[in-house]
Amino acid sequence: MTNSAKTSTTHYEVQKKRRAQFIEEWRNNRRTVVHGVDVEIHETPRRISTGVYLGKDGDSPIRTVDAAVHQVTSGVVSTIHRHSWDAVMLCVGGFAWTEIDGKRISWGPGDSLYLPAWSWHRHGNDGDISARYMSFSSEPLIDVLGFGILEDGGDSPVAELPGHPGFAASMPGNDIYARRIRRLAADQIERFNGRLHTSWDELEFLQSPRGTRTTFLLDRAVGYRTSGLTMAMFEIGPGRAQSMHRHSGEAWLYVVEGQGHSFMGPEPDQGEDYEWGKGDLIVVDHYSWHQHFNDDMEKTARVVRVHILDTLLNTMNALCYPLNLLEEPPDHIRSQQTGDLKTIAWPEVERPSWP
Repeated sequence: MTNSAKTSTTHYEVQKKRRAQFIEEWRNNRRTVVHGVDVEIHETPRRISTGVYLGKDGDSPIRTVDAAVHQVTSGVVSTIHRHSWDAVMLCVGGFAWTEIDGKRISWGPGDSLYLPAWSWHRHGNDGDISARYMSFSSEPLIDVLGFGILEDGGDSPVAELPGHPGFAASMPGNDIYARRIRRLAADQIERFNGRLHTSWDELEFLQSPRGTRTTFLLDRAVGYRTSGLTMAMFEIGPGRAQSMHRHSGEAWLYVVEGQGHSFMGPEPDQGEDYEWGKGDLIVVDHYSWHQHFNDDMEKTARVVRVHILDTLLNTMNALCYPLNLLEEPPDHIRSQQTGDLKTIAWPEVERPSWP
């Protein structure tokens, strides 16, 4: 017997219609600035309150990295769970702790944590005030690939829960199969030994040519092994601006302190200005020209940038080669946009405050 798949139209017409429907839905759900005051926070069965900035569960579909805010009230310990994707945490208010595979890490505002895929984790607050953190995860990308799995362990001790998925550790020989086993095992071992926490007190801000003062929060350059998720914090001096540029993929910019506006458009001289303030999320779209301005003449604006670089964006760069998917203005134009960097008055770096 011969099986055959039949449709009433050609594959070209089916796929063309599917692509058009996807793009229409995508455009209808696009956001440029998500204001923190518009994010509804709800209690969850995990005993943590959560609000979605970007993500399917908040009716704002995204396909790369989602963004959410979480609040842990005083005296609360959440349930423990794990998932097949990884996530990063940006702690923005209060003091609490997170347990990752049995290891407890205390944190405060400005700290960053990494939650590896398949790691059991829960959060607790032993203090007198609520604590708050932002999360950014690769769940949308993993979901697109069909590998999204979440497992809840309730209040079980981590020792009673299943361990990480097993893997073949080694095999002798130089054949293709043995080489693959060793390569994948080495990658898993490296990930297990990656960094989990950056304390605010460890950070060192350095002035960049773009007119900002920056520091890595979570990146492979400082010992992390993620799915490509990376976080960096940058400050814009009082009344100053970051130079214009564009790049492949999206970037999420969470405003930790300050107020300002961003220019975004398809061309350097064609676009719109979008205002933002503390607690807002700025969405930099694919390959759009953008420039960020601090509208406060006395205080710095402090922003955390999140994207998925080493995997997804580098793959996009390779797929689109020889197109240049990172563009910056020439030095003489950049200097006009940022002004004399020596004249920027940088205040003392202080731990972020919330609210």
